[in-house]
Amino acid sequence: MDFIKKHISGIIEIKPKVFRDGRGYFFESYNYKEFKQNGIPNIFVQDNESYSIKNTIRGLHYQKDDFAQAKLVRVVRGTVLDVAVDLRPDSPTYGQHIAVELCADTQNMLFIPRGFAHGFSVLSGEAVFFYKCDTFYHPESEGGIRYDSKALGINWRVPKGKAMISPKDLQLPYFDKIH
Repeated sequence: MDFIKKHISGIIEIKPKVFRDGRGYFFESYNYKEFKQNGIPNIFVQDNESYSIKNTIRGLHYQKDDFAQAKLVRVVRGTVLDVAVDLRPDSPTYGQHIAVELCADTQNMLFIPRGFAHGFSVLSGEAVFFYKCDTFYHPESEGGIRYDSKALGINWRVPKGKAMISPKDLQLPYFDKIH
């Protein structure tokens, strides 16, 4: 596997070695020892999966305080634009985001440490999104930021007027209101 550190500290893109032949493919999606050697010592305790159709935007979500979650995310089917926003108060990149295209064809993954809001938009006709978390979900510790917060300047790559957003996500505060 190749581990590629991104410009925001702690964010790492992982590109596994995929073995393909006439029958299909095989790849190792997670290996604790190899991840630890490359700066990801987290022990994951919960797996989640979602199915979404084109132009869906999910997020931006995060867990607060003791329930903050690091995530290892990947796409099982389709293509998404995965977005992580730095919410670590003492970080020099606080309020900045990273956007990485994750695709089932390349099997690339993204590690997002604790202290980030996370979301994604579906670029393909449909997508199955899978992620591992290092802390259990705790509903009372859930937080979120509106996907279209101008202060963040995220280009979700969804045509204007086509975004499909849950009613819950439309109620989230804008970034400048979460302080």
